[in-house]
Amino acid sequence: MSNKNTKAVHSGSLEDSQHLGTVSPIYPSTAYDYVDVDIYAYPRYFNTPNQKGVTQKICALENGEDGILFSSGMAAITTTLFGLLQKGDHAVFQNDLYGGTHHAITSQMDRFGIEYTLVDSMNYQDYESAIKNNTKLIYVETPSNPLLKLIDLKGISELAKAHDLYSMIDNTFASPVNQNPIDHGIDIVIHSGTKYLAGHSDICCGVMVSSKEITESAWNSSINFGGSLNAQMAYLLERSIKTLGLRVRQQNANAQEISEFLLSHKNVDAVYYPGLPHHEGHEIAKSQMMGFGGMLSFEVHTDPNAFVKKLGLIKPAMSLGGVESTITCPAQTSHSKISAEERARVGIKDGLLRLSTGIEDTDDLIKDLDKALTV
Repeated sequence: MSNKNTKAVHSGSLEDSQHLGTVSPIYPSTAYDYVDVDIYAYPRYFNTPNQKGVTQKICALENGEDGILFSSGMAAITTTLFGLLQKGDHAVFQNDLYGGTHHAITSQMDRFGIEYTLVDSMNYQDYESAIKNNTKLIYVETPSNPLLKLIDLKGISELAKAHDLYSMIDNTFASPVNQNPIDHGIDIVIHSGTKYLAGHSDICCGVMVSSKEITESAWNSSINFGGSLNAQMAYLLERSIKTLGLRVRQQNANAQEISEFLLSHKNVDAVYYPGLPHHEGHEIAKSQMMGFGGMLSFEVHTDPNAFVKKLGLIKPAMSLGGVESTITCPAQTSHSKISAEERARVGIKDGLLRLSTGIEDTDDLIKDLDKALTV
């Protein structure tokens, strides 16, 4: 199955052999037979039927061999990192990261004796100078949160392979519909499934996708950390993913038109969207993305909270990727744990707003924004 929509609907579906229903049954059991079985099934082992089914679906969409389904995006990130890294290891991280990831790195790595270097660049060639003898992994995020910066995935993967390192990416902002990092040589793909995969702002989950070998290495530690997703949430996630392609393509179209509208508005200082020709990562995006995504950021003249309060359809919310359009001020939410000095240094201004476009009619969203921008 090469078509994304077909994969989203049919991959990983569980057969209802008893009643012949067309959707996957829910298996809520936490207790499974252990006699004469090759693998013990247990929720904390990430291998109950609904857990495995939806993981297979996501792996099919990302062109990966295997994966692990978690109870949040941060669980996927931290459990995978601590499953592959150990005391004395060193890892290289992109500095322009989701605030939760950045905070986890800077607050937890030292506690476990893991060294790290934050690279303040989106040029993959600048990462080589950060590599040490004990480096084990390079971690990037593209497009980045919240400034939508791009990094060359093929360049990162080739650099990692040249030094025998893992390459790992947070692919949440793009979704599997718009970007498949494994096709560009990346080893490990992470998603906060809470966002585009779930898509309805009612499920908290995460996933890592990789080769069978790397997944097994991460799994050996994951079973000790917990963080698994229950059967009911796994079922809801599988149901949601069936419409992923339809949702994301509409969100892509909305983001493109809205970014062009904002770019021409006199009360907007800057617009960050990889689909705009002037965006510094536009050419990279064209080379490695199938769509430019449903996320964009922009800077306003006025107080961001005053602007947000004028909106009607677009709701202030800290999450993203849902069918409804939402907006947030990163300085107050996702990047609030980062110092004001560091935010200013990396370009996250207090007036920066991050917009997650939903699937509403584009004209209605533009009218809502135009009304709020009117001084």
